[in-house]
Amino acid sequence: MKRFTSSGAEIAYQVQGQGPPLLLLHGFPQTRAMWDKIAPKLAARFTVVTADLRGYGASSKPEGLEAYSFRAMGRDMLELMAHLGHERFGLVGHDRGARTAHRMALDAPQRITKLALLDIIPTHHLLQALSKDVAKGYYHWFFLAQPAPFPETLIRHDPDHYFQSCLTGWGSTALQDFAPDQLAAYRKSWRDPATITAMCNDYRAALDIDFAMDAADLGRQLDIPTLILYGADGPMAKAYDVPGTWADRVSPLTSQSMTGGHFFPDTAPTETANALMAFFFP
Repeated sequence: MKRFTSSGAEIAYQVQGQGPPLLLLHGFPQTRAMWDKIAPKLAARFTVVTADLRGYGASSKPEGLEAYSFRAMGRDMLELMAHLGHERFGLVGHDRGARTAHRMALDAPQRITKLALLDIIPTHHLLQALSKDVAKGYYHWFFLAQPAPFPETLIRHDPDHYFQSCLTGWGSTALQDFAPDQLAAYRKSWRDPATITAMCNDYRAALDIDFAMDAADLGRQLDIPTLILYGADGPMAKAYDVPGTWADRVSPLTSQSMTGGHFFPDTAPTETANALMAFFFP
């Protein structure tokens, strides 16, 4: 593990392989360990960078709501890649990492060669057109966003129970479908009270900061080749035409349904790696 100090946080990261640069960003409630079965396959063709988002894993946990906007998270990664000598790079994100990646592409489109967004619909669309079924399935958006210390207090009572319910609750996934070493890394991270607070602030910022940022960018279409991957059994695929929600936001657009639910990178790593390889290295 290496460390880089951005303008707002200390970021834990790893680099492997040689070739065109490719940055992989994890989601909630995970760490960069989610790429452990995927990154080595991509490293055969790419210089692969995996990093913990601020607030997650071994990265620092800044205080304050504003520190957890997707813009702030993305700025860390843009600065990290520049520090590593990569002015332009491919970008992959899952879940919160995908929302960070979308914001990075909006803020610095000249930096991104290709973009892959895994199992999300646009943040603004999810919140603006919220249905009761999505609100029920993705209740955590609104639970975690409640004022401190309400969600933190409840989660700290049994963080394994809470976060493991997230891993198994968004698609047909059982806990044994996750690799033991990766699950151990997630547990180590989410048992840290500072990480719990940071993750809550991530969701608070989505409602209080990111929604308005995205509203200001409605009507913008990114001219960046984009791959949309989504879990066939996940809540997003059941509630939305996932590629359709991105049709007016990115171009050209490629999409593919993946085996499993929301956490298909964990449960189907070979299929995920193959899909990414085919897109970034056709």
